[in-house]
This record gives sequence, C-alpha cells and structure tokens, in this order.
Amino acid sequence: MNKRNFIIAVFVLSVFGLAYVQYQYLRVGLNLAKVQFDEKVEKATLGIKNGLRTENELTYLLVSGMHRQTNFFKTHADSVLNASRYFLNDFLKENLVANGIEANFSYNLMTRDSAYYLKSPLIQERSSGGIQFPIVLEGYIPKTFEHRFILNLQFQDLNRYFLSQLSGLTVPSILFLIGIIGVVLWALRTYYWQRKMITTTDAFINNLTHELKTPVFSIRLASKMLEDKVNLKEKRFLEIIRQQAERLSNHIEKVLELATMERKRAIIQKEVLNFFPVLERTCTDFKTLVALEEVEFIYDLSGDEYFILGEAFHLQNMVNNLLDNAKKYAEYPKIELKAFVQQKKLKIEIQDNGRGISKTEQKKVFDKFYRTTNGNTHNVKGFGLGLHYVKTVVEQHKGNIHLASEINIGTKVTIDMPLYERGQ
Repeated sequence: MNKRNFIIAVFVLSVFGLAYVQYQYLRVGLNLAKVQFDEKVEKATLGIKNGLRTENELTYLLVSGMHRQTNFFKTHADSVLNASRYFLNDFLKENLVANGIEANFSYNLMTRDSAYYLKSPLIQERSSGGIQFPIVLEGYIPKTFEHRFILNLQFQDLNRYFLSQLSGLTVPSILFLIGIIGVVLWALRTYYWQRKMITTTDAFINNLTHELKTPVFSIRLASKMLEDKVNLKEKRFLEIIRQQAERLSNHIEKVLELATMERKRAIIQKEVLNFFPVLERTCTDFKTLVALEEVEFIYDLSGDEYFILGEAFHLQNMVNNLLDNAKKYAEYPKIELKAFVQQKKLKIEIQDNGRGISKTEQKKVFDKFYRTTNGNTHNVKGFGLGLHYVKTVVEQHKGNIHLASEINIGTKVTIDMPLYERGQ
C-alpha cells in the first residue's frame, strides 16, 4: 500500500470510527433520556392521582359526562362528555409540563370491562415507538362507579422527542463531524495539489539548470583557453570572468541543492572544519570582484580559527549570497562584515547602507520566491531564492539568522552558529 492509499484508508477509518463513537454516545444519551423521562412521568402520575382522588369540579364533570347526567349542566349529555374530555386533557397536560414533559400524548379512562370510558380528544395510533403508562385511580371516581378505573397515558414518537431534547449535543456533533470531514478533504486536496506543483517545479528547475550548465561550461572553457594568449593587465579581467563563471556554476548547484534540501532528500556532509580561512578567502574574493564596481567593502575577522561542524561549500555560498544582496540596493554601496566568537557561538554580522526593508516585509524576506516591493527593483535581477537558501543553510547547521533594517539607512543581518566543542 502506497502512502496516498494509506492516508485515505486512515482517514476513512477515522471518520467511520468517530461516527460510530458518536452513535454509541447517542444511544447512551437516549437511554439516559428514557430513564429521566420515566422518572418525570412517575412524578407527574402522583400529581394526577392526587388531583383525581377527591371530588372537585373536574372529577364531578368527568363523572357526569360518563354517567351522561345533565342535572347540573343545562346542555346536552354529549356536550358534557365532550367537555370533560378536553378538561381532563388540559389537566393532564398541565401536570406533565409542570414536571418537564412536553411530548405529545393521548389518554383513555375506562373500567376493566369498558362499561365506562373516556377517550382523549387527540387519538394516536399505537406504534412500536410509543409507550404507555397506566395509572390506577383511587378515591371519588372509582367509588362513585363502584368500578376499578385506569387512566392510560400513551406517548408516541418518543425517540424523536428524546432527540429533540438532545439536539444541543447531537446537532453540534454532526456539524463538527461534517466540518472535520470537510477540512480534512480540503487539506488532502491541497496536499496533493502542492505535491503536483512541487513535481512540476522540480522538473522545471532540473531542465533550467541543465540548460544553464552548457553555456557556463563554454564560458569557463573559453576563459581557460585564453589564459596563455592575454597580457598581464588583461589577465585580471580574465580572472574575473573565470571567477564569475565559477560563481554562476555554484549558483546553479545551489538551486538544485535547495530543492533537494526542502524535500529532505539531501544530506549535508558535515565535518569539523576551521571556517576562518574559508570566510577569509570568501571576503578576499568578494573584495577583488567589487573593486571595479565602486563598492566599499571592509571586513574584520576576530581571532584566527572558527571550528564548526558543517559543510564549507554551503557556508561559503551563504556568505556570498548575503554580500551580493548587500551591494544590490544602494547607489554607492558600503558593506561591512564582522565575524567574532561570543558565548561559544560564531557570529557573522553584515551591515549595508541600502534602501532598507519595511517592518512588514522583514517577516517575509526569507520566504521562497519573495522579493521586496519598495523602491525601484527593475534593475535588480533575481528570483527570491537567495535569502531563503541562506536561512535553509543556517537552519541545517543548527544556527539562527536575524535581520534588522531601517528605511533609507540600511540593513544588518546577523548569523550565529554553534562552535564545535571537542568531545561532541
């Protein structure tokens, strides 16, 4: 089973498992609701029995209606019987509501042999979902008729009633379940869309870098062939061509390395190295390159050894990227690099006098493909990969990077990486 099918299987099982758990909770809730309902009906029956125990206006009306007597009432016997049905219905409803029961009900009041009976004005057919509660009457009514009377309460659609009582739990549970399913489906869709985009981007990067390698190789080959055919003055410019071609080749490799780093397929070959000579050589080469570009560059490397656990190639590219950025955004660039050891960490600070970066954009400059929008950037070429690459390399070496900038004053980038301690 591949990863995609595994994720889908886990998702489906999780949804069905969650639905089953909710169903079990619902069953428990319905059972508890039924128990509570029975307790409420039991309390209501006590009030009903007490209300029908003595002679009062309601019981006298019930007796008159079932006896079909109209001595006291100046109306037809059927009207008295019909009125008694409604009055008894209202009496029962009042007692049920007083005990927290608002379910629809019907009733019938009769003797065992059905010689006397009274039916509810609301007749409900008996069904499997209904439940009956017989109440044996005592006192005035049975003594008057000299028969045993039973008041039978019948409730229908109790499950629906119980569900309505639990709606405060069931409805949110269903909505949350639907929400979870929707979010997970959206996340899976986004994940596979991003995977597809990454695959497409990787193919594009591989093709692009392959196409770039050919002209770079030709430039390097041509510069090498010209080494013996130029004078000493021209050799300086030829060296610049050679260094820039080498640098472009390194940038191409950097793009490939960055793509593999982000997929976590690349493993940086770390080793204990003295980064001081590497950093010093990087600064010297950069100073040579910018000598003809009206760029003022000074550097100060405190001490003579910076032992760290890392890879020189990526660390050198990291510094080169920061130095390149520092000279891009100023009319007369002035760049200062400092390196020193502090609290068992190597700190590298690069300060420039560029146009600066706004507070809002400072949080985004390390994002992939992001380029600042303030100022005129049409003459500054790039793809927004440099600082993202720098941050990736720093994190791979368990370091931290911090950027501080002010508009029209400049930007300062600080990197700190742990020094290697013997015995690690």
